[in-house]
Amino acid sequence: MLTSIPDLLKVITPNQRRIDAEQAKQEISENKGLLIDVREPAEHATNPAVGAINIPRGLLEMKLMEIEKDAARPIYLHCASGARATLSAEAITRVGYENVTVITCNATQVCDAF
Repeated sequence: MLTSIPDLLKVITPNQRRIDAEQAKQEISENKGLLIDVREPAEHATNPAVGAINIPRGLLEMKLMEIEKDAARPIYLHCASGARATLSAEAITRVGYENVTVITCNATQVCDAF
């Protein structure tokens, strides 16, 4: 049986840390966390989250392991609606990253906060 994306999000969301852009901005300035925009490059180029590294969701696990070797470094994930960031958080947690946070606001809010 197939699981719809909304149903999948209902299952994985409660297990994730989620904060808004303002809190993320404050934490990143204090803990040197890594801000990653998991949207597609064209989306990121149109409305970039300042300071974010753009790694599309489909490449995240592979590219992140090249960029960040410290599994304990705080990682903050951003996308337009939160869905891709949520799915990305589950994926990178599964490969061993320990301190992963989903930013819960939309692209405009994130860009305004950073």
